[in-house]
Amino acid sequence: MKKETPKGTYLAGLMVGAVGVVYGDIGTSPLYALRECFDKTHGVEATTANVMGLLSLIFWSLVMIVSVKYLCFVLKADNKGEGGILSLLALAFSDTSAQSKTRTAVLIFGIFGAALLYGDGMITPAISVLSAVEGLEIATESMKPFVIPVTIVVLLGLFSTQRFGTGRVGKIFGPVMLVWFLTLSVLGVRGILLAPEVLWAVNPWNAVHFIFANGFQAFVVLGAVVLVVTGAEALYADLGHFGAKPIRAAWFVCVLPALLLNYFGQGALIISDPSAHFNPFYMLAPKWALYPLVALSTVAAVIASQALIAGAFSITMQAIQLGYLPRMEIRHTSSQERGQIFLPLINSILMLACIGLVIGFHSSGALSGAYGVAVTLTMLSTTVLFYFAARKLWGWSRIVAAGLCAIFIVIETLFFAATSVKILHGGWFPLVAAALIFIVMTTWKKGRQLLGERLSASLLPFEIFMEGIRHSGAHRVRGTAIFMSGNPNGTPLALLHNLMHNKVLHERILLLTLITGDEPHIGSAERVSVEALTDGFWRVTVRLGFMEKPAVPQILEACAAHGVPVKMDETTFFLSRETILSTRLPGMAPWREKLFAFLSRNAQPATAFFELPANRVVELGLQVEL
Repeated sequence: MKKETPKGTYLAGLMVGAVGVVYGDIGTSPLYALRECFDKTHGVEATTANVMGLLSLIFWSLVMIVSVKYLCFVLKADNKGEGGILSLLALAFSDTSAQSKTRTAVLIFGIFGAALLYGDGMITPAISVLSAVEGLEIATESMKPFVIPVTIVVLLGLFSTQRFGTGRVGKIFGPVMLVWFLTLSVLGVRGILLAPEVLWAVNPWNAVHFIFANGFQAFVVLGAVVLVVTGAEALYADLGHFGAKPIRAAWFVCVLPALLLNYFGQGALIISDPSAHFNPFYMLAPKWALYPLVALSTVAAVIASQALIAGAFSITMQAIQLGYLPRMEIRHTSSQERGQIFLPLINSILMLACIGLVIGFHSSGALSGAYGVAVTLTMLSTTVLFYFAARKLWGWSRIVAAGLCAIFIVIETLFFAATSVKILHGGWFPLVAAALIFIVMTTWKKGRQLLGERLSASLLPFEIFMEGIRHSGAHRVRGTAIFMSGNPNGTPLALLHNLMHNKVLHERILLLTLITGDEPHIGSAERVSVEALTDGFWRVTVRLGFMEKPAVPQILEACAAHGVPVKMDETTFFLSRETILSTRLPGMAPWREKLFAFLSRNAQPATAFFELPANRVVELGLQVEL
C-alpha cells in the first residue's frame, strides 16, 4: 500500500516548487534593477541621499505592490483555485448577457492585459539570462564576444525542458533557488556591514526627499525602480500551479527577506564606493567567488523565466476554453496538480521571440526599457479588474473598492508614465507584440460569435427534424452515433448532412454539447446532464471548467451513471468541419475575416483536441459565409 504524503510535507514541497517556479523572475531582479537606476541616461548621481531614496522606493514598491496588492488582496480573487488576468476577467464579468459601455471597455482592457503577459513571457527569459551571462564581462573583458552565443544556448536549453512540466521542473528548480536566495542574503549582509546606516532607508521620507530633490530625473528613474516588482503578475497567473498558501508562505519566509537584504547590501556598497554602481550585484562578491556566482546567476536566470512561461501556458489554456484563441495541443504534465500543463506551440513561439530579442537588443540594459512597459500595463489591467471582482465577489461598496484600487492605480500609473519615456528605445516591442496578440484574440472571439450566429440561423428545430424522421422511414443501423454540436437546442448540421447523404440513422444517437463555464473546474455531480428524447435519441450536455481538458472518452464514461452506457468500439463520432468564406456580409472587416479563416484552418483538429479515436471519426464539411 502506497504511503500518503503528510499534509505538512506536501505544503513544504509546494513552497519549494513555488520558490523555483513562481518567484524566479522577481528573485533575479537584483541582477539589474539597482544598476539600471544609476544608468547614465537617468542623470542620477550615486550619492548617499540618492541611494537611500532609491532603496526606500524599492522597499515600499515591494511592500505595496507584491505584499499588499497581490498577496493580501489579488490572490483572494481566485477562480476556484485558478488565477491570472483572464480568470479574474471571468470572475468580474461572468454574466455575459449584461452589456454596457463600461463592461465592454473593461473587457477590452482585460484582454489587452492578457496579451501583454505574452510580451512579459518573451522579455523575461531574454533579460534575465542575458543579465546573468553579462557577469562574464565583469570577470574578464575577453569574454564579451561570447555573451550573446552563451545566452542563446542557455535559452535553448531552458525551453527544451518545458515538456517535462512545471511540477517536475519545480522540484529541480526549487532547491536551486533556495540556494540562490541564501546567496542573495549572504551577499546582502556582507554589503550592509560596509554601511549599516543604509537600513534607515525603510523610512518613506527618504523616497519623498529623493523625488523632490531630483525632479524630472526622479520621475524617469521610476522606470528602473519598477524592475524590482517584475514577476508579480506571474505569481497570480501561476496560482493554479501551487495554490495561494504556498505562494504566500514562500514570499514572506524566504523571498522578501532575501531580496531586501541584497538590495540594501548593494546600496551600502555604493555608499562606501560610488563607482560600484556600474554593477553592484557582482561587485558585492569577493573576487574568488565571481565565476561561481556567474554560474549560479545564470542558472537562477533560467529558472526566473519559468514563472512567465508557466503563466503563458496557463493563460493560453484559459483563452482557448473561453473562446479567445483557437484550439492547440495541450499536454497535462501532473496527475496531482490540474493546472500544470505544457503547450508546444506557445513554447516554440516564446523561444524564437526570446532569441530574437537577445540578438536584436544585445544587452540587458537595452532590454530593460522594453520590460517595464509591459509589466506596468499588465498590473494596471489587474487592478481595474480587481475593482469589479471585489464588488461582485465580496459585495464591497464602491467607496471601499475604489479607495483601495486608487492607491495601486496611482502607483502603477506613475510607473507606467515613467516607463513610457522609453517607448522609442525598446518599449515599443511589448506594445506591438500585445497589439498583435490582442487582434488575434478578439478576431477569434468575434469570428466564433459570427460563426455561431450563421450556423444558428440555418439550424433546423429538433421537433421538426424528429417529425420528418417519423415519416421518412430512414433505415436504422446497429451501433451508437455521437454528433457534436455547439448548440444544445437545435439539430446538429452533421446529423442533417449524414442523413441526407448516407440515408441511415444509428439505433442510438447522442447529441453531445460541451459548454465551457466561467469556473476553472466543475464538480462531477454538475458536469453531465442527460435527457432522453424519442426514437433512440439522447441529448447530452456537458459543462466544463476553463482549465479542464475536454476529453470526450472520459466524459462518455460518466454517461453510464445516467443510464447511457457507450461502447467505444461500437461508436462513431460525427463532426462538422467548417470552411470559412470571407464575404461582404455585415460582421467583421475583410482582413479580419481572412485572419479568422486562417486561424480556423490551422487550429488543432477536433479529433485530437477532444481525444477522439481517429478510426471512429467521420467529418462532414460545410461552407459558412461570414
